[in-house]
Amino acid sequence: MDFSNLSVLLEAFKQLTWQNGVMILIAGFLIYLAIAKDYEPVLLLPIGFGAILANLPLTGINGPDGFLGVMYNFGIKTELFPLFIFIGIGAMTDFGPLLEDPKMALLGAAGQFGIFGTLMIALLMGFKLNEAASIGIIGAIDGPTAIYVSSKLAPHLLAPIAVCAYSYMALVPIIQPPIMRLLTTDAERKVRMPYTQREVSRTVRILFPILMTIIVSLIAPKASPLISALMFGNLLRESLAVDRLNDAAQNELANLTTLFLGIVIGGTMEAGSFFNWQTAMILAMGLLAFILDTVGGLLFGKLMYVLSNKKFNPLIGAAGISAFPMSARIVQRLASEYDFENFILMHAMGANAAGQLASVVAGGVVLALLSGGM
Repeated sequence: MDFSNLSVLLEAFKQLTWQNGVMILIAGFLIYLAIAKDYEPVLLLPIGFGAILANLPLTGINGPDGFLGVMYNFGIKTELFPLFIFIGIGAMTDFGPLLEDPKMALLGAAGQFGIFGTLMIALLMGFKLNEAASIGIIGAIDGPTAIYVSSKLAPHLLAPIAVCAYSYMALVPIIQPPIMRLLTTDAERKVRMPYTQREVSRTVRILFPILMTIIVSLIAPKASPLISALMFGNLLRESLAVDRLNDAAQNELANLTTLFLGIVIGGTMEAGSFFNWQTAMILAMGLLAFILDTVGGLLFGKLMYVLSNKKFNPLIGAAGISAFPMSARIVQRLASEYDFENFILMHAMGANAAGQLASVVAGGVVLALLSGGM
């Protein structure tokens, strides 16, 4: 018998605390949600597996020279992983519905209310300004934006913030509908909005990502890396000239980066830094941010309902978040429950595309404000 291996095994079990055990169970639950419930499996499965690795003692896998440590330094500290993801998101996002109906941009702005509302609440709870801003950015309902901002402002909170952002993205179909039912009336939910498609020229589609990059970068320079990655991906899509690059951005780049990002974020879920009351507060405030986003969008939708003489369906306001196109589909599904022939999906897609754009700008604004101004 090799007693040296036995002693290593005994030492590993000695260092395996009950907190590590709980974190491994949480990781297992994330994997269960990914596989059994199909909740954002491409995100939750690698996060869950990475969390298991992070809580196994004596592996060294999270150290500076370990597998996860090297990927963290390469992809998170350098900001490459979130920016690569944004190139893929841009390539997959069709801003056509927003360009066809630009007023939907207002709903995208209203859907970011949770960011700044939660920031103020976090300050009142005793968090430092940089920590409060990082917690508030969960309200973007956009994992890459949350990771990008928190890695700059509060890297010690990156694990709970990233897990919170991605988990609530996966729970959009569960969290949003009760709020939508609560804040809208039966008559409002049944408002029909005929969809008249406006022709958006190829020139406009190509100019949009270029002009957005220039304008946002001039207004909020801190948002430039985020907006430029998103818009570059969209330019690949709309140019119709680089199909191979567009396909690579949507598939190989997005998939591979999501894989690495997920397992690295899971690797930051060590019991020592994750298993505490601060994490519980972040999870609670992240949920609050999501609720406030939905409330803000719905209330603005109700305002548009009044101003349009009851011709605007306020449910569309709930789509003004970054969970594209999931939130738009939730809006359509709920509208169909009350009127089977009510088709508002394309209107909701416009608000949802605006929410994707607004979340990136909001992240840049937060960074700009905390770095001494615009």
